[in-house]
Amino acid sequence: MSAKASQRTLVLIKPDAIQRGLSGAVISRLEGRGLRIVAMKMLHMDEAMAQRHYAVHEGKAFFKGLVEFITSSPIIAIVFEGQDAVEVVRRTMGETDPVKAQPGTIRGDYALDIGHNLVHGSDSLETAGKEIALFFNPGEILGYKRQIDAWIVGGQP
Repeated sequence: MSAKASQRTLVLIKPDAIQRGLSGAVISRLEGRGLRIVAMKMLHMDEAMAQRHYAVHEGKAFFKGLVEFITSSPIIAIVFEGQDAVEVVRRTMGETDPVKAQPGTIRGDYALDIGHNLVHGSDSLETAGKEIALFFNPGEILGYKRQIDAWIVGGQP
């Protein structure tokens, strides 16, 4: 059994998850999928950073609301690493609209509406690289191996 290359992706635990005390539940779900945290920080995103993060949506009707929401309370930014990390995070989060998210996903189980959907995850490997660089300096990301990793991706411990 050959292991696929490890990937890194960005996850933001949004203000609604922080305010509702769901940060641990979000992190636990992702770690439970075999992903490891290689960087994490809590911050209060300012408007300039929010506009850079959501630049792809600039000009859309909901852009101002996105910026206002993400800057309304602290967030937690996390870099997760693991096999197929981008896809694993996306599937674990569930659909952006919680009404469409499957039970068993973070959004399907906890999110209230599309504007308050608890968590952001990079949508591609390319986006992940850009988003990680926005929130973390290279020296803040720590690569390491866990003893359990061999059991997660196959092979012998």
